[in-house]
Amino acid sequence: MLKRKIHNHLIEWKNRTDKKALIVTGARQVGKTTAIREFAKENYAHFVEVNFVKRPVAKQAFDGDLDSHTIFTNLSAMGFGPFFEGTTLVFFDEIQECPNARTAIKFLVEDGHYDIIESGSLLGINYKEVVSYPVGFEEEIRLFPLDFEEFLWAKGIAENVIDLLKQCYRRETPVPEFIHQQISKIYREYLVIGGMPEVVQKFIDSPDISNALRAQTSIITTYRHDISHYAQKSAVLVKRVFDAIPSQLGKQDKRFVLADIEKGASLRKYEDPTQWLIDAGLAYYSFKTKALELPFESTENRRLYKLYMVDTGLLCSLTIKEMQFEVLSGNIDINEGALTENFVASALAATGKSLHYYDKKSKQELDFIINERNSITIIEVKSGDNYKKHASLNAAIASFGNVVERAIVLCKGNVEKDAQVLYLPLYMAMFI
Repeated sequence: MLKRKIHNHLIEWKNRTDKKALIVTGARQVGKTTAIREFAKENYAHFVEVNFVKRPVAKQAFDGDLDSHTIFTNLSAMGFGPFFEGTTLVFFDEIQECPNARTAIKFLVEDGHYDIIESGSLLGINYKEVVSYPVGFEEEIRLFPLDFEEFLWAKGIAENVIDLLKQCYRRETPVPEFIHQQISKIYREYLVIGGMPEVVQKFIDSPDISNALRAQTSIITTYRHDISHYAQKSAVLVKRVFDAIPSQLGKQDKRFVLADIEKGASLRKYEDPTQWLIDAGLAYYSFKTKALELPFESTENRRLYKLYMVDTGLLCSLTIKEMQFEVLSGNIDINEGALTENFVASALAATGKSLHYYDKKSKQELDFIINERNSITIIEVKSGDNYKKHASLNAAIASFGNVVERAIVLCKGNVEKDAQVLYLPLYMAMFI
């Protein structure tokens, strides 16, 4: 079973005396249900799982009065249970399929007899009508695909090795070369496999990578079906944007240009379909900013942006044939470094950072600018061997050195500090 960081968050939530219902969201197939089941198995004497897709009859328990006694009596009559006060976790899975259940959460929390966890894909939760949201009675936590540290756990890398990497990051000292080479090899595997739990598990279970690649194809197919189901009238435009992400990231500037997917395409036509992908957790925006000043949102240009996919493995699967072999062989610069930049975007987004890039007249482009403890950090992503060549970063330091706290180049090399520039291995994006 794959070790996930969300487990610690779930333990912390359980130990609170005044806890609300916990709603676990995330893109489909990132491991929400499995994580909750494992948590329940280890921490509760009794576990009741109500899946509104597998057991649609359960929706009828919420058709009448929404007081807790009526609801749990109805569920018990349907065969769900047993319910024991103080020792039972009730898990409403695929809750987007039963809006009345979402409304009832307020009353179930007020009752306080059982711990309540809800889960559902962002697709449904954001696009299903709910009569009355349980404002003030829910706490949300979002689950992402496995990050690189979780992938290292899956690969059996010892905790002391990961601690060593963290120390080298904090102290800005080189990683022992043998360890650096081994972690870099696993990093290339992560670019190809990504962090979808099913894909990772198949890769761990068998050296035949084709099993993992088939799982990726299946997930992509599921996403396309979900788009058709939930996006409805906008489905054609949503799919068009989704399918265009790999080719747009394969350009040198990586900016998403609507005219490349449809002649005369307008932002007005594609803004909602693109936002649909963001809301579904399948993609991330990175907006251009006009100035290196905080907050970046105050100077962002929402008409100019890049789009990154939720998972590098899925991106790799959608890109050019035989790309996996090239990447595993060490050529991570393939396709204009699309995978490496997407990896960094996903790593930053998973820690709650908003994504922005800076571009001054297309001559001074910085891949990422982020807010670190109310200070500006510039991140340049270099997938090639010539990673010490970075004219745009040098120009930015010369012009804005007084407001830039850190200038980082993520690259193939080891940890190295050269004047104001800190070089870090690409895999260390997980620590930023």
